[in-house]
Amino acid sequence: MPRMAVLALSAAACTAGAALAQQLPDLGSSAPSSDTKSYAIPAAEIAGFEFLLNRIDRRIYGGTDYSVTTGTIKRNLQHSWVVDNDPYKINQLGHPYQGSIYHGLARSAGLGFWESFGYTFAGSMLWEYAGETTLPSKNDQVASGIAGNFLGESLFRMANLVLEKGDGSYWRELAAAAISPGAEFNRLAFRERFAKALDSKDPAYYARVQVGAAGTTRLREGEATDLKRNELLVDYSMDYGLPGKPGYHYDRPWDYFSFQLTASSANAVENLSTRGLLFGTSYEAGERYRGLWGLYGSYDYISPQLFRVSSTALSLGTTGELRLAERIAVQGSLLAGVGYASVGTIHGTLNTDYHYGTAPQALAALRLIFGDRWSLDATARDFFVSQVGGAGTGGHDNIARADVTLTARVRREHGVAIKYLWSRRDATFSSLGDLSQVRATIGLYYVYLGRERFGAVDWR
Repeated sequence: MPRMAVLALSAAACTAGAALAQQLPDLGSSAPSSDTKSYAIPAAEIAGFEFLLNRIDRRIYGGTDYSVTTGTIKRNLQHSWVVDNDPYKINQLGHPYQGSIYHGLARSAGLGFWESFGYTFAGSMLWEYAGETTLPSKNDQVASGIAGNFLGESLFRMANLVLEKGDGSYWRELAAAAISPGAEFNRLAFRERFAKALDSKDPAYYARVQVGAAGTTRLREGEATDLKRNELLVDYSMDYGLPGKPGYHYDRPWDYFSFQLTASSANAVENLSTRGLLFGTSYEAGERYRGLWGLYGSYDYISPQLFRVSSTALSLGTTGELRLAERIAVQGSLLAGVGYASVGTIHGTLNTDYHYGTAPQALAALRLIFGDRWSLDATARDFFVSQVGGAGTGGHDNIARADVTLTARVRREHGVAIKYLWSRRDATFSSLGDLSQVRATIGLYYVYLGRERFGAVDWR
């Protein structure tokens, strides 16, 4: 069973056992039960989740990796941190998702973003020392302890929005549990105490779902094998806290964020990305422009079948909306920063093509909106995964990715879209030589549009 399935099973087990937690004594401080904040409850929950995950991993995988003893814990505490060579999806998908569960448990117990960040970072360290017998891994600490917060805050806020905008139905509760299992665990276990963990302040947001198929139009495989030229795709994306709404302020981390998840019939997860404003403020430029700027955090996992790149980063940037005419608007983000990234070939003939390193990176995303009928989206990003601070073959990689999507509304929330996606990797390794991989696809999609005007914010 894949590690992601094990994590999902553990989260489901925690959620299913939430009713039992009501029978336990309150693990919070001496504050009265009406207090909606607890430091002890998420600490106990994170430790309990890790114990459960260790037991499930040990039963499924066997071996010695999860046979934790006081001796292995003592050895890990005394040993320097390493860069491990676990399977790529475990390190770059499984660990961020594991960290997001820690974050959701802390946030839903009434803690703020930075308090929850500390719990997630500490929970990741606890797992590295006492969850496995393998040596503590610094790349896992970045993935779980930092990227887990970025992913976890996005999931927590989306789950909260599902509940805020609904009528308390069973299906909305189920959807919130699927999005952020840790947060829903506390809602079920502690009922009214943690029922309102976040006041979203009614952000302007734009969410959409795309379902379709894509075919390969250009291909340079390099070392990759077993590529499927055609694939079915399901894509969900959200822009939360779009600038320009009167009365909405960016006082807290992640009051603005963007999220995207793309599932593929070819390789399960083609893309999982989120970026949000950590510190910043809004601004105006004349009567036609509203924006925000500051320090952004981001987590990216991109896998266009040929290769995979994942990055946890901090960037300086801006997001805004320019009103060109009454019914024409341009939204966009420009970011530049540096992260810790990894990259490797999928199904490569060489198992040494796997590299970690410091990664300067940049992103430009624009959306041109024509009333409530059309939108044109274009995004370009670049990652340069260097040798600095990394481990692997001693080489470097340059990853470029761009996509253009034209969307037309057909009726009400229903539309169609055509999308061109291009991904390229150029790698140089002292022992392996140069490597170039390119894939481009064209896809046709049905689109469910969650908002009118494609997310344009009317501040006038």
